[in-house]
Amino acid sequence: MAICDANYCFRVIDVGSYGKESDCNIFKKSIFGKKLYNNKVNFPQPRCLPGDEQGIPQPFIVVGDEAFALHTNLLRPFPGKSLNDKRRIFNYRLSRARQNIECSFGILSNKWRVFHTTLLVEPNFAVAITKAACVLHNFVRRRDGYNSEDAQICNMENITRRNGVGNSTSNAKDVREYFVNYFNNPAHELSWQKRVI
Repeated sequence: MAICDANYCFRVIDVGSYGKESDCNIFKKSIFGKKLYNNKVNFPQPRCLPGDEQGIPQPFIVVGDEAFALHTNLLRPFPGKSLNDKRRIFNYRLSRARQNIECSFGILSNKWRVFHTTLLVEPNFAVAITKAACVLHNFVRRRDGYNSEDAQICNMENITRRNGVGNSTSNAKDVREYFVNYFNNPAHELSWQKRVI
């Protein structure tokens, strides 16, 4: 999972091959993870989703995979294979959002190869490196133009199903169900989403 904003920028990597800790545990122990699960992140106030102005304002969310615990501000897919069509569409739409995040990080790391390995620096210096790379990346993009092939040839890492932590709050489940209904509402569905499930 990749997370970037003005104050935090890091990538939680799959450490399953190391046999030590899961992505979920690493994330929970990180500064951002602790703040997220303790409701201390300074997210903007909840807002209505686009085209849903009469709906209930929803919290800003972080997109994760099945390894992460569902939280009011962290959406993860529904586990399992025997899901109804609405939940499969939700999982697919959430997966597409994750693909965009992964591709963005892939484009950045291919331009600045320092991100192809672990940054062996203090966390504050890692943040400075990442911010500098983003600024330089945007400068180069403005100077050289946008190459649409970058976004189309991004290969996602091999995705495996991982189980996260259960016992989510009912509020977190309500937020996820709201997104399920939003994605399946004829006014907000993608014209082709039913063909891919």
